[in-house]
Amino acid sequence: MEIIIRAFKEGGVFIFPILACAVFALAIAAERLYYIMVRANINGTAFYAQIQKLIMANNIDRAIKLCNAEPNAALPRVLKSGLTRANRGDMEIENAINESQLEVNPALTKRTPYLSMLANVATLTGLLGTIQGLIQAFDAVDSTNAETKSSMLAKGIAVAMFTTMMGLIVAIPVLILASVIQNKTTKILDEVDLYSVKTLNLLGARRRGTLAEDGEAKA
Repeated sequence: MEIIIRAFKEGGVFIFPILACAVFALAIAAERLYYIMVRANINGTAFYAQIQKLIMANNIDRAIKLCNAEPNAALPRVLKSGLTRANRGDMEIENAINESQLEVNPALTKRTPYLSMLANVATLTGLLGTIQGLIQAFDAVDSTNAETKSSMLAKGIAVAMFTTMMGLIVAIPVLILASVIQNKTTKILDEVDLYSVKTLNLLGARRRGTLAEDGEAKA
């Protein structure tokens, strides 16, 4: 902690843009983690198993109510769009599911790309501070006063090292958070794609009266 305090005291003006990057990145990461991990997330396998049983029992209304119980989660929102059209044609059900997916996907992925951008900005700002510090250090060489030269050289090196350090301190955790959020988002989207197709096939088989006991369409 002491070295962080020293960095703000001796790191020069470029420390503050790096701090701004950290604040914005943490705010975005906190919001995205809450949305992805809590609001939009659900156990896709368990949820679909319940939906599958209800479709096979021809209890579509109960399946829709089950989706309504999780209004913020991505998978129930998409499956509900198909279930509400269960008695219509395959093409209409598929179009409704696709439309719902187009609504859900941006909500899952929005603002996440800014994390990588902010990490890069923090790193490059640290590099800019390093260059500034080196320029100050080179200017010290031209000083004729030995005491002034030593002081200016020390300040220049401090600016160079502290801005580099702070840029990396901000960038590394932000990149890790971006990767975690991206991986979780991809998992949710994959589940939505998988179980949307399975639900579409089940509803089509139900309408044709070809549902097997295992929930798959009969050949």
